[in-house]
Amino acid sequence: MTQSTVLGVGHYLPSRVVTNADLAQLMNTTDEWITQRTGIKERRFIEHSGIGASDLAVPAARMACEHAGIEPRQIDAIIFATLSPDYFFPGSGCLLADKLALPGIPALDVRNQCSGFLYGLSVADAWIRSGVYRHVLLVGAEVHSTGLDFSDRGRDVAVLFGDGAGAAIIGPESEEGRGVHSIRLHADGSGARELWAEAPSSANAPERVSVQMLEEGRQYPRMNGKYVFRWATEKMPEVALEVLGDAGLSVDDVHLFVPHQANMRINQLVANRLRIPEEKTMHNIQKYGNTTAATIPIALSEAWR
Repeated sequence: MTQSTVLGVGHYLPSRVVTNADLAQLMNTTDEWITQRTGIKERRFIEHSGIGASDLAVPAARMACEHAGIEPRQIDAIIFATLSPDYFFPGSGCLLADKLALPGIPALDVRNQCSGFLYGLSVADAWIRSGVYRHVLLVGAEVHSTGLDFSDRGRDVAVLFGDGAGAAIIGPESEEGRGVHSIRLHADGSGARELWAEAPSSANAPERVSVQMLEEGRQYPRMNGKYVFRWATEKMPEVALEVLGDAGLSVDDVHLFVPHQANMRINQLVANRLRIPEEKTMHNIQKYGNTTAATIPIALSEAWR
């Protein structure tokens, strides 16, 4: 089988910068409180209504194509990771294909939230290795700002997230030793209610969202912060060691550690447990907050540049 590799990367962030001081005007919080707990200083929000995840993905995709040395028309398939699709349906991947003038190519949406880019990479890797497609556009894009509770009730979650998009062109690699060495995926639904958005839900009858649910704020994301922090700092080192073992590498062989940007303190603790020096760890959460499925491709793009 052909090996797959990342041929090019790109990213896009909205121009509107929202600082911790800006959020302090909306809820009972401070720059010191947010920075101490998360490492976040600012984030980006869309400039106006009408901008969806697929809109942010367009310039990121074009940048990735330019880096890869291909034209958008050479894209064979799209994988779009997001938890904030433009619409309930159709998928944002279909919308992106239309905006890139790529009629008829397959477009798959991946709804695995923070791990969406990695799940998408596993699919792209399989497609390339099996020869099904040659150039797969893998995107992570989010518009969180229109779905957050900017009140004291939602403070602990609202300060974490930002809008943005990252993209990668996944294609074949002929040089031995280069490309994607290993991908390990895991999931555990037992902790679903520790980090979730409950509504709207197809399980609710007779309507997916009610006035009562809206009044209670159940349409906003909710999180058990201590639980998620503990889970992340335990599982991230474990899975990192799994892929290193698969690839026959040690931590000392790693030149750059690019973790999901959920919390600076999580990433620092994980790097410390893996004995990865600070200078080898990519951080940009201080500028953009958590852009969920977009954090890894944005960080890869910035690191390369």
